[in-house]
Amino acid sequence: MCGICGVWNYKNCDPVNRDLLKSMTDGMIHRGPDDRGLYFDDAAGIGLGFRRLAIIDLSPAARQPMSNEDGSVWLVFNGEIYNFLTLRPKLEKRGHCFHSNSDSEVIIHNYEERGSDIFGDLNGMFGLAIWDAPKRRLVMARDRLGKKPLYYYRDSKRLIFASELKAILADPFVSREINETALAEYLALGYVSAPQTIFKGINKVSPGHSLIFEGERIEVRRYWDWLPAFQVKAVRSEGEYIEELRALLKTIVAERLISDVPLGAFLSGGVDSSAVVAVMAGLSSQPVKTFSIGFKQDAFNELPYARLVAERFGTEHYEYIVEPEALCDLVPNLVKQFDEPFADSSAVPTYYVAKMARQEVTVCLSGDGGDEAMAGYPRYSKAIREGIVYRLPLELRRVLFGLPAQFLPVGFKGEHMLQRFALAQAERYPFAMRQVSKKLLAFLLAPDTAYQFNLLPSPSSTACVEQALERAGNLDFLSRLQYTDGVTYLPDDILVKVDRTSMANSLEVRAPLLDYRFMEFMAGLPPDLRWRDGKGKYIFKKAMRSLLPDEILFRKKMGFGIPLQDWFSHELNGYASEILLDHQTLQRGLWNPEKVKILLNKARNRNAYALQNAIWVMLMLEMWWRTYLGNNRTT
Repeated sequence: MCGICGVWNYKNCDPVNRDLLKSMTDGMIHRGPDDRGLYFDDAAGIGLGFRRLAIIDLSPAARQPMSNEDGSVWLVFNGEIYNFLTLRPKLEKRGHCFHSNSDSEVIIHNYEERGSDIFGDLNGMFGLAIWDAPKRRLVMARDRLGKKPLYYYRDSKRLIFASELKAILADPFVSREINETALAEYLALGYVSAPQTIFKGINKVSPGHSLIFEGERIEVRRYWDWLPAFQVKAVRSEGEYIEELRALLKTIVAERLISDVPLGAFLSGGVDSSAVVAVMAGLSSQPVKTFSIGFKQDAFNELPYARLVAERFGTEHYEYIVEPEALCDLVPNLVKQFDEPFADSSAVPTYYVAKMARQEVTVCLSGDGGDEAMAGYPRYSKAIREGIVYRLPLELRRVLFGLPAQFLPVGFKGEHMLQRFALAQAERYPFAMRQVSKKLLAFLLAPDTAYQFNLLPSPSSTACVEQALERAGNLDFLSRLQYTDGVTYLPDDILVKVDRTSMANSLEVRAPLLDYRFMEFMAGLPPDLRWRDGKGKYIFKKAMRSLLPDEILFRKKMGFGIPLQDWFSHELNGYASEILLDHQTLQRGLWNPEKVKILLNKARNRNAYALQNAIWVMLMLEMWWRTYLGNNRTT
């Protein structure tokens, strides 16, 4: 696991500013505290930078930037390739000489064989860049699901790339002009989707894509898409599917146990992380180290379930209770790590579990991806159950539900449901994914600024969700929702959260359930094996009956979030008021001050979840603004 960056002056081939590249590299020391590497080719006008968190092959031979035998191809690579031991013998037979035992060197030699078509060969998580000197070509790529980040900036003379946006901003000539479309999307969804970023001119490499730069020419290629996997290829018995699933799970967990440093596992007490721990325990000769986060509020505390699993498999178990007071100190650090506005409150417990784990291990396995792969989110069941309502004509639903919703107070319980019932099919899921409702956002925004920057609710604010739904239009309803989450919410929210919080603590996180083979296997099942009788993960839970207790398999699902209702109605209401009503916040002109006061007062009612969620979105945006834009106004 590492941080990578680079600068290419492709227009005039001027030598790269060495101080800039060093600054970019050192700004990501948390991603790689073990080593720094730099490479410059002044004649070509390119420089590559690298920070190393040593996981596989701790020797100097595995240092990056890394080259092939004659120095004509150079690589900087962030991530892990789990099938490198399978690829290496094939390359050795082709005459390639290896000087390390690292997975990085496999990428270089495979590129020599197959050029920019190699990425479908790699099973792992990665954001990487390859400099091909003879062809004056820079190739960048990101893994299939988007587990590792990769940003880039390109103008008429140069290209700058990095694992983190802040590294690109180390160049004072890169503009920090706000991308208004991205800001509107953040206010709706709580994140900024690829390929855009919050800053104009800076983009993300999209998951499953590669980019080829040859001077002024750029080619974007999609080398993997989850969509075709949802077409059922063969129908077998449940027993056959279960056996295949168990074998696959054992394989993908075993591949992620390859490491030259200590490993552990995040254990929430849910089905997914518990299954990963169960398989790890069966493959390990020593007790697995497990790490869990809890809260004083019972509705958010999963520690009893995590302890049950830890005891069953004899793990070396560690726990931490998150207190609301800790949030005030943590928020500024979180904002700095995320680079862009980010409003998933589960980043808080994820940060703390990563911090706790890093005191004992360097690598942790997690259960991320299970809900998307196996239809585990309660919102899928809700969407399916509500289908009976949508049999009513649209115009009738607008009268029965939409009209009353207009007269309900902002944040009133049931308002969101009524609004949803009045929508056309294409609008419902994007609406359900909103962090702040259209009505509430319109209530809070200062009209002049909102209109000027097109921040009022518009199709563009949830366009990424709408486009994914449309792309999956030929699939069954459940698969459409899963596919949409898999290419939007998963890479742009869940995986961003895990990467930034773990890397802030110099911890590598591996997610077996995000192996593309597992994702494709689950997608290829008949839908009723993923979701049955109002619940998701049907076949997975059945396959795990021999490993996990019923208390884990059939417990009510709990989201990995924080108790915003309690915290913003009591301990943190003053903290939020202090920031959101501060002169520095209000002078930006984004929010209507009187409406913000009303919001904060109403949020003292612990049942006003929609309002408290809006506070978190606003709070994280303001703290991001202070960190990256200082006192700059929106206007």
